[in-house]
Amino acid sequence: MKKSGLFIGIFILLIAMAEEIQAQDWANLNRFRDENITLGSPAMGEKRVVFMGNSITEGWSQHSPDFFKGNPYINRGISGQTTPQMLLRFRADVIDLEPEVVIILAGTNDIAGNTGPSSLEMIMDNLVSMSELARANDIKVILCSVLPAYDYPWSPGNKPDEKIPALNKMIKDYADKNGFIYLDYFSAMVDERNGLKGEYTYDGVHPDEAGYKVMEPLVEKAIAEAL
Repeated sequence: MKKSGLFIGIFILLIAMAEEIQAQDWANLNRFRDENITLGSPAMGEKRVVFMGNSITEGWSQHSPDFFKGNPYINRGISGQTTPQMLLRFRADVIDLEPEVVIILAGTNDIAGNTGPSSLEMIMDNLVSMSELARANDIKVILCSVLPAYDYPWSPGNKPDEKIPALNKMIKDYADKNGFIYLDYFSAMVDERNGLKGEYTYDGVHPDEAGYKVMEPLVEKAIAEAL
């Protein structure tokens, strides 16, 4: 019993330590700090493109690594992140890298409530702020639709099948009114329930290799348009 209590105590302490570390760097600004320093400014003639996002962006390099290896594309996705976290690290992980284009794919984790309750208007506020920061620094903006999801395995009952289409309409309207490119992944990947087609995902939310193969020509077309 004493050993059991000790193990429980250690486990609770480890959780508390992890939470304290997260609280000290809530936006995970240190995640790419060293890589960003090593990367430096773009080479002469380099048309650098930064992908800003969450696990859907981060997982792209894992499931389809050649897409990034063969192009001047920088992956700055962090699993689990919401738009306020991305906004906080936008200067370090996008602006300071001096890209020609930024791809912003974000919002699903806000709907899931990963960092607390968030309205669609709150999500849009953060997307607008990132877009305005990019424009002020002569970076072309591609705003992506949020990928379809019928429900979240880790946060059920948040109705993403209803909220994601509504958010995507807001993103498209904003992009159209402000001269940004709207990249529609949703229409190419949605099923009859407003979820992600089964052949494009391994968990109903995140794309598998086949899913990324659908996304790649769409984003390349948008990049070509932006450039």
